[in-house]
Amino acid sequence: MTEPNLHGNASGAHCSFSPAVARTLKSGGAVVALESTVIAHGLPAPHNLETALGCEEEVRGSGAEPATIGVVAGRPVIGLENEQLDAIANRKDVAKVSLSNLGQVVASRRWGATTVAATLHLAHSAGIRVFATGGIGGVHRGAAQSFDISADLAALARYPLIVVCAGAKAILDLQKTVEALETLGVPLIGYRTDELPAFYSRQSGLKLDDRADRPEDVVALALAHWQLGCTSAVVVAQPAPVEFEVPAGEIRSAIELAVDAAGLLGVTGKQVTPFLLNSVSESIGWRAVEANIALLRQNARLAGRIAISLARDGARDGARDGGDR
Repeated sequence: MTEPNLHGNASGAHCSFSPAVARTLKSGGAVVALESTVIAHGLPAPHNLETALGCEEEVRGSGAEPATIGVVAGRPVIGLENEQLDAIANRKDVAKVSLSNLGQVVASRRWGATTVAATLHLAHSAGIRVFATGGIGGVHRGAAQSFDISADLAALARYPLIVVCAGAKAILDLQKTVEALETLGVPLIGYRTDELPAFYSRQSGLKLDDRADRPEDVVALALAHWQLGCTSAVVVAQPAPVEFEVPAGEIRSAIELAVDAAGLLGVTGKQVTPFLLNSVSESIGWRAVEANIALLRQNARLAGRIAISLARDGARDGARDGGDR
């Protein structure tokens, strides 16, 4: 592993970089960040490791370099090697790392799998501009009483990356999540859709103001956003592949049953989200795993194409700047 400080960011100096990621970043090439929580906490074995490697294959197939991010024995790593991916997939002591506990996991020299929020922070510190994930977090049901709002929203408002996802997790209050993103100044773009996808489902009933049909369209919008002085992420919501979709009505029924069960069992606080996710997955069965894998790979593929387009734009800008001197 190499440890370059690639862009003068102090937090970047505290990360280790795989040789391939370091070379690509130094040359101005296309890199896509990938999270690691889905490997440690999101999918069952052996599908977790297979999917992590599959997402990296999708990024490479687009011509970009994947950088799966995690914490290895207290060291943030930008571009986990295969043996490190295997360890995160199989170790029982891997912490779920968000921004609130990133420092604690590093200080105690633990292993950690990064959430959307922590991955955004570390990717930004490394100079990466594109990130692919499954579904973003958002405003939880009943947040008016619980104040349960994902750290993902604050991170999306803070870090200027293009984030490719399948919308927000279906167990959330999707309407309030869209409102929160708008309030935070985070553009929400439907990729080849005019409606917000709801993770397993292609439709949510929530119309979007912005749409893109090509990677180049996404890059043009993101660059305009940032060139105007805006500093948030740009979220690209791509519906799950049609052949793996779970209909919205079926998801709603599963969520309602899970919410009722949580109330009866007295599930509260941080336990609510994993309880609901597990309950919904059990209700849907194997289709939940299939849909999750399919949308993760599809998002990685699109993110790679966007990263290639963004790198080409940067190369053209550099050539123009050089010609002006």
